[in-house]
Amino acid sequence: MKNNKKIWQEGRGPREKLIEMGASSLSDCELLAIFLHTGVRGMNVMALAESLVAHFGSIYKILAADYNTIIGFHGMGAAKFAQLSAVTELSQRRYAEQLACENVLLNPFITRQFLQNLLSHREREVFLVLFLDNQHRVIRHEEMFAGTISSVEIHPREIVREAMKVNATALILAHNHPSGKAEPSFADRRVTEQIIKACQLLDIRVLDHFVVGGGETVSFAERGWI
Repeated sequence: MKNNKKIWQEGRGPREKLIEMGASSLSDCELLAIFLHTGVRGMNVMALAESLVAHFGSIYKILAADYNTIIGFHGMGAAKFAQLSAVTELSQRRYAEQLACENVLLNPFITRQFLQNLLSHREREVFLVLFLDNQHRVIRHEEMFAGTISSVEIHPREIVREAMKVNATALILAHNHPSGKAEPSFADRRVTEQIIKACQLLDIRVLDHFVVGGGETVSFAERGWI
């Protein structure tokens, strides 16, 4: 590990490194330090960032933590929680805007990132649908169904009804696995087939179904299941 105390003493903190070498050159801790902005008594911001990552295990788990969990950590209060929540929301809005302007099939990375940001931290299963126009741009996204920590009840007719309301010609399905393991289950494949059959009656295409876990996303289309 780099001697961060020495770096700070020399006046070359994360912000200076970002300006000189670009954001991609920063470690997770250095990026986090920029958003935290300040440290606490006896601990500079870089040390605070390192302490957070060591405690939670990853940036993903820090950003997914709720208010009470964050403020329970030494040096973290409402202001720092707000800073972290804001950067998470900015990221989600960035990808949402890109999806509204681009063909999702031409930029699958953006679709994956959007779904990861939206679903990977949820503690219950959520089934979401992206409704697309005839150029495969996102008209809107909707959390159609919510369930328990291990299952969610899906109603294909509700999805078709919503698609008709917004004049969608194609759909992308997505749901999360709170366990963190993105591998689709037999039930996931069966309900996907049911939704595809319901949509075919109205000439609506289901382009993909993504299963989101902790840090990974499985695509039905890439598996050859759609």
